[in-house]
Amino acid sequence: MKHLNLIIVTTAITLSLGLLTKSLSAQYYPEKGQWQEITPAEAGMDSAKLQSAVDFAMANEYSGARDLRVAIHNSFGFEPFDEIVGPTRERGGPAGMILKNGYIVAKWGDIHRVDMTFSVTKSYLSTVVGLAWDHNLIRELTDPVHNYVWDGTFAGDHNHKITWEHLLNQSSDWSGTLFGMPDWGDRPSRDGGLDDWKYRELHEPGSYFKYNDVRVNLLAYSLLQVWRQPLPRVLNEYIMDPIGASTTWRWYGYSTSWVDIDGIKVQSVSGGGHSGGGLFISTADHARFGLLFERNGKWEDRQIISEEWINMSTQSSPAFEGYGYMWWLNKGPRSVTEAPQSAFYATGFGGNYIVVDQENDLVLVTRWLEPSKFVEFLLMVYGSL
Repeated sequence: MKHLNLIIVTTAITLSLGLLTKSLSAQYYPEKGQWQEITPAEAGMDSAKLQSAVDFAMANEYSGARDLRVAIHNSFGFEPFDEIVGPTRERGGPAGMILKNGYIVAKWGDIHRVDMTFSVTKSYLSTVVGLAWDHNLIRELTDPVHNYVWDGTFAGDHNHKITWEHLLNQSSDWSGTLFGMPDWGDRPSRDGGLDDWKYRELHEPGSYFKYNDVRVNLLAYSLLQVWRQPLPRVLNEYIMDPIGASTTWRWYGYSTSWVDIDGIKVQSVSGGGHSGGGLFISTADHARFGLLFERNGKWEDRQIISEEWINMSTQSSPAFEGYGYMWWLNKGPRSVTEAPQSAFYATGFGGNYIVVDQENDLVLVTRWLEPSKFVEFLLMVYGSL
């Protein structure tokens, strides 16, 4: 009888372990308001090394002021148009999540606190472009935008050549003023002055990469003309609700960016928080968004955004190898050799990051990490695999 009991117990343990292994190896998607956690060991990671990475992130908080109006001014106050015209919010402390196979293997800080996320917003904006492309609202990304936005925003020989793709990979060199902000007023050269910035030589669209928030906001404005409804509503309906995100996130524009769409005043949102505004969101909601991209746009049995779009978004741009459609790529001089070349990430002012690694089924979200410490943190996480 003892032998029989031993056999039964042993069999039960073996079956339980088998079911656990099967469960953990399957692709997991968190339900709304819930997220299963497993130990690093269960995910095949080194617990001590991963904890060291978490401790490192906690110990290396972004050195800028928690009052983000002050932090913005200290970083961009040299610009000729540095007025903050969108909402801001005092930030929290370091926070983050690490997902392996969809499960939480590490978390720190307040993962449900809603904070500004600055240029990480650009990757969300790119996604709404992808939805428009998936729904045939944009026929081809090589189409000139003036075919869709004919109000004079793209008037002139130079601007007439600009395509959706040029706006997505920040190679348009669009020239003009939007919502009271001239394109040359954003991140101008530290050399020279107003005349040098105003009367610079324009580059052929597609040939020159320039990180520029005015032109990103131009993409948001152009996309608003295509969707004919607020972009936050589009993002919520097609992305955030289906992936089980919370209702706490918000996407703002500027006090100056209200436009008329079919007789209704709609705010054109910004692609970052450089002048205030942009996406205000929690770490946990960022992680869901990152997981969607890690799973090639699929959430459980539903294709939320096309795999083709994600592949297109993460290809090198002709003007800059390390940039896709508003996602940074692990290619070129800024690449981290310890991470797969196929990895890509969103990044924003103040040390906000979403890292997507499809090869390792890995998603990293970290908030308010000193930017100069990001690569070191990344290497520590990869050292735990």
